[in-house]
Amino acid sequence: MDSTPHPLTGQARRLAEVLLAPHAQRVDRTTVPVSHIDALRASGLLGTSAPAAYGGAGAPDAVAREIQEILAGACCATWFVQTQHHAPVRLLARSEEPARDSLLRPLATGELLSGVAYAHVRAYPRVLVRATPQRRGWCFDGAVPWYTGWGLNDVMLLAGISDDAEVVFAFADARDRPGLEASPPMRLAALSASRTVSLKLRGLWLSDESVVLRVPQEAWARHDASRGANTSPAVFGVAYAALRLLEQSPDAESTSRTLRARLDEVRRRAYALDEHLEPEERVPERLELRTRAYHLMRTATTAAVVAGGGRAMDLDRPAQRLAREGLFLLIQGQTAQARSAHLTSLAAAVEP
Repeated sequence: MDSTPHPLTGQARRLAEVLLAPHAQRVDRTTVPVSHIDALRASGLLGTSAPAAYGGAGAPDAVAREIQEILAGACCATWFVQTQHHAPVRLLARSEEPARDSLLRPLATGELLSGVAYAHVRAYPRVLVRATPQRRGWCFDGAVPWYTGWGLNDVMLLAGISDDAEVVFAFADARDRPGLEASPPMRLAALSASRTVSLKLRGLWLSDESVVLRVPQEAWARHDASRGANTSPAVFGVAYAALRLLEQSPDAESTSRTLRARLDEVRRRAYALDEHLEPEERVPERLELRTRAYHLMRTATTAAVVAGGGRAMDLDRPAQRLAREGLFLLIQGQTAQARSAHLTSLAAAVEP
């Protein structure tokens, strides 16, 4: 892991060591508590990438990546709730719409926590949420299959597709209201604690002032696919957490040393590409590194289970939790392009 001398990195480590990691097993079996979110609000971490002029830290991307690694390795469910917040903040920072002036500062300072409801746009040409212009605003109708952080988030960034194949992004209050209804929390194989629900939208009206971006679907899909080729820092965070467990086993020294060296190299190369290239450059290489990171994460979490033996299956033990969290990360933020590359690499790994 990096030792970037940034105050927020130290803040993330303290939060991980004192609060998140010690309670991760309990959170995994229950739900992310409000107290975890309050600690994140107070820490300044929610404004890591936000402009300093709006109360954020304006930290470099390398710092933001390391913070996400730290949080994911400590408590992946808490990481998953808070990671939704950063995309809306980055989008607002680039926007010139009125929503920037009303929302960017409270989001950057942690006064407000945002979730996201736009992964369903990847299903196009199927339109799961329709956006229709109406009365100096937009009406949203349809179903959002996945929404994380319900009951913890204050606002959500919602997207729908218009009849002209334009993706419309707008902010809405994250609460039941006329036109917006949430399901009970989903029971998932991993990260059930993240308070993930589905949403029904029936004529949810949002004003023009709540809109932060309108973009042709084709352009958005191209940008999303290139961004989806990058490796999530959470993959490295969970993998390193598994290696720390593995290193506690006296007969796993050689295995842990080999896996750590390989993981360090993939991480270095993946982050170098993310740091120095434009989003649509060298996508195949990025995808190849992403799939290698997945394989190493899966191997590290499996090794931690193997080294733990029967005890690893106890719900009070972190090895099985990390293995399930790794399973979840295989599909988190998945695009069609990333899925195809991953499946191809899995087929190539099978001996004839």
